Amino acid sequence: MSGKFLCVHGHFYQPPREDPWLDMIFPEGSAAPFRHWNERICSESYGPLAWARRMGDKGIFDIINCYEWMSFNVGPTLFRWIERAEPELYAKIIEADAKSIERWGHGNAIAQIYHHVIMPLASDLDKETEVAWAIADFESRFNRKPEGMWLSETACNTASLEALAAQGVVYTLLAPRQAEALAELNSNDWHQVDEGSLNIKEPYLVELPSGKTISVFFYDGGLSQAVAFEGLLKNGEDFWNKLSGASGEGLLSIGTDGETYGHHFEFGEMALAYVLSQGATGRDDLNLTNYGAYLAQNPPTRKVKIRENSSWSCYHGVERWRSDCGCCTGGHDGWNQQWRKPLRDGLNEIKTLMDKHFFAVGKNVFNDSREALVEYGAVLSGSINQADFFKLYFKCKEGSLQADLGWKLLSMQKWALSSFASCGWFFDDLARLEPLNDMSFVLRAMEIAESTGLIGLEEKFLQIMAEAKSNEERYGSGVDLWNSKIKPQKDTSGSLIAQGLIRLSAEGAFPVPGEEGRVDWPGASVSITLESNLGSRLKGEAAIRWSLESAVNTYKWEWTKEPSVISGEVQIKGIKNGYSEVFKLDQLSWKKRQSLSMAWVKRVSDNSWDRKLLPVIEYGPDIFLGYEDYQSTQIWVQKWKELWSPLVWTYLFTDVLACDDFMAFIKETGRDHPDSAALTERMSITLCDMLHNQVFMWDKVVEVLRKAKTIEFSLNIWKLQNCYWDKAQNGTVSAELSELLGFDL
Repeated sequence: MSGKFLCVHGHFYQPPREDPWLDMIFPEGSAAPFRHWNERICSESYGPLAWARRMGDKGIFDIINCYEWMSFNVGPTLFRWIERAEPELYAKIIEADAKSIERWGHGNAIAQIYHHVIMPLASDLDKETEVAWAIADFESRFNRKPEGMWLSETACNTASLEALAAQGVVYTLLAPRQAEALAELNSNDWHQVDEGSLNIKEPYLVELPSGKTISVFFYDGGLSQAVAFEGLLKNGEDFWNKLSGASGEGLLSIGTDGETYGHHFEFGEMALAYVLSQGATGRDDLNLTNYGAYLAQNPPTRKVKIRENSSWSCYHGVERWRSDCGCCTGGHDGWNQQWRKPLRDGLNEIKTLMDKHFFAVGKNVFNDSREALVEYGAVLSGSINQADFFKLYFKCKEGSLQADLGWKLLSMQKWALSSFASCGWFFDDLARLEPLNDMSFVLRAMEIAESTGLIGLEEKFLQIMAEAKSNEERYGSGVDLWNSKIKPQKDTSGSLIAQGLIRLSAEGAFPVPGEEGRVDWPGASVSITLESNLGSRLKGEAAIRWSLESAVNTYKWEWTKEPSVISGEVQIKGIKNGYSEVFKLDQLSWKKRQSLSMAWVKRVSDNSWDRKLLPVIEYGPDIFLGYEDYQSTQIWVQKWKELWSPLVWTYLFTDVLACDDFMAFIKETGRDHPDSAALTERMSITLCDMLHNQVFMWDKVVEVLRKAKTIEFSLNIWKLQNCYWDKAQNGTVSAELSELLGFDL
């Protein structure tokens, strides 16, 4: 395949955001007005890339699926969410790979390390598992084996390449500074090389100690940086000219984050679509291809030694993920990342103990414990059902206590591996979402481990995490964050039943006696039956089942309801196991309370013209939660804006308590809300009626006027002044009301 070729690679990945108890993504305040960051970036980048506009003088003349023309990897945990939440986009990505195979004989899609762990810092067991699970996920989606695999952060060492080659991966993509020396294939005459002297337009072979080999492509570092940070996406023609000018005999490839197109640079997908359309026509004799197709026609003629423990985003190798090396996202003078080491050490300590426990206990459960773990990725990807997997890898009786133990051991490993997602160390502070997510994953793994007989893990972890300090004094140490941010996320039987009760109530689907209500999350399900309904006290039974586990537990429940739909107290008692718990809804984490709040606002806003629901709106100010860290607007803000008028009415005319963020929201929204004039008129009529007919309510009128002033809601006081003046002529005067209405009486 002689000539000039171009391959643009997109790395599509988001940190695993799933709650490890319910296995779904709960709201993230900083992503508002979207529910969470997956949803926001999908809207800004991933979706637009599948339907990228080509614009002419008279408007859109073409829409391009960029995935058809570029190399890409999608992280398995992100891909799983896209499949569930954005099925049309999912179909476009799968279709794009199929079309690239038709065009070039090789697919654009390559696999990615399953949990985006830093492979050089992972144990041999974890390396093997991460690669195997990634392959299983890829095969379940694309119905073929992956030729290539993306290493998280391109973090690489010989052992990591061995792990890829051992499972049939043909090639990977690295940064140019990760090459150390070159030699001809049949020679050991090595020549040192650096980013400036490496020819990135050819693939290289890495000869591994095992006798296996793997090919490596190096992307153009300067061009890739220009796309990411230097505004190259501002103009498609400039982008193309830059690429064309840098091309030559061989393959020019650039490595980019998928979020660059649209999220980091608005309309960046349009610039990429322009470039891909030029390459598709062979402009300037530069043609598009993908790595598999190019490698098939141009096998390596030289071999390379890689720099051990190197990566594309840390100049110090892989120190960014275990030490305060100086690599950070910046913007915070005086901050440090000394917390990275204790976080890494703590997780390593816990994982080591869990691995020992897994093999010690697993030998009585599995035919081969390691094989069962490595192959478990097929269950996670849906390639095999639990029953068939059980027959292949378990040696105990199905439905037995040993069988339940085995499923828990595998689940323990899944969440323990999740806790090593690289994003936990990438950014500037321990209190960010990403390290907190990693810690929540290890808490879930600890909880499952304890149910299988491994105790004392939390104490060991916190001894190490006491050395980790946030840069913000308000958050304190890793132990403080564990107690304030991580432990409240934990779900118990009581919290799970409580969430089920509240969700059914919020959605208007609460069962009547004799019927069953059911709430399903990806990670668990709760079935609710109602025995009696005595006003604010409800009683019934509930059954809980955790996904990928076999046991079902049943409980008696009693819910003491308070006025708000997301408040109250739930008491539960185990029917068979003697378990008892009292759970108050205000103990739920912010994310889970916000999720229930969203269920409520969706129902009410979607049916805002239903008179039967008007009384329900009175809960609104209480259900509007205060903002999470780094949040500046409300999630699903448009739905809340639809309810602005009744929310203002409720706030002004009731004694409901409202948080500061609610006050700011209704104040800001009211400045240009289309319903403000109608609400003003309705308020004026109501207050006039109160002044004319019910003198004893004048204190209430004073309260409403004061509240209206607080939220900067402009009332039509001209009519109120007239009403009040009539009363004043009869000698009925209120000093406070006179002042508020502008009288000097």
